[in-house]
Amino acid sequence: MTFHFNKEYVLEDERVLLRPLRAEDCINLQDFSVNEPDLWKYSLQGAAGLAELDKYINIALNGRASQKEYPFIVFDKKTQQYAGSTRFYDIQPDYQTLQLGYTWYGKAFQGTGLNRHCKFLLFQFAFEELGVERVELRADNDNKRSIAAMQAIGCKVDGILRSNMPKPKGETGRRDSIVLSVLRDEWFGGVRELIREKM
Repeated sequence: MTFHFNKEYVLEDERVLLRPLRAEDCINLQDFSVNEPDLWKYSLQGAAGLAELDKYINIALNGRASQKEYPFIVFDKKTQQYAGSTRFYDIQPDYQTLQLGYTWYGKAFQGTGLNRHCKFLLFQFAFEELGVERVELRADNDNKRSIAAMQAIGCKVDGILRSNMPKPKGETGRRDSIVLSVLRDEWFGGVRELIREKM
C-alpha cells in the first residue's frame, strides 16, 4: 500500500465528486456551519460556527500535512452543490489499513443516496487502488442512524470500545465507540455489489 499525501486524489461517479479539502473551502461549507450546528452532535471535532469550521478545516489540513489523514470535500453533482466532508485517517501503510470517518452531510443531502455513492468511491479506491486489507469505521455508540447506515452497506461490527473518548464539547461523561469494518475479501466477496445495488 502506497499513499501519496501530496497527490491530488479526485474520486467521482455520475452522482458525486470527492476532491481534496482546501483552506478556501470554508466558504463552500459555511452555510452548514452556521445554519445546521447539530450536524456535529456526536462529533468530538465539530464545525458549528465559522470559527469552529475554520479550526475544523485547519486540523484536517494539518492531518494531511503530517501524513496521517486525507480529507475530502463532497460535491453533489445532481444538485450542483457542496454537500459535506469526509476523510481517510489513521492511515497505516505498513499494516495496509486505514480508517474512514469524520463524515457529515448537510440535512438536505441525508437520505438521498449520496452517502452510498461516497462510500462506494472511497471503499473502491482503498481496496482496488491502494490495496488495503481493512477499512475501519467508528461512531458514537449512541449514533444509531450512522451505525444503521454503515451496517446497511455491509460493514460488520467488530465490537465496542467502552469509555474510549470524552463526550462532545458541552457534555459530561465519556462515550462508548462502536467499531465496524470491511475487509478486502468481503469487499470483493459481495460488499462491492451490495453497495452498487443500493446506489
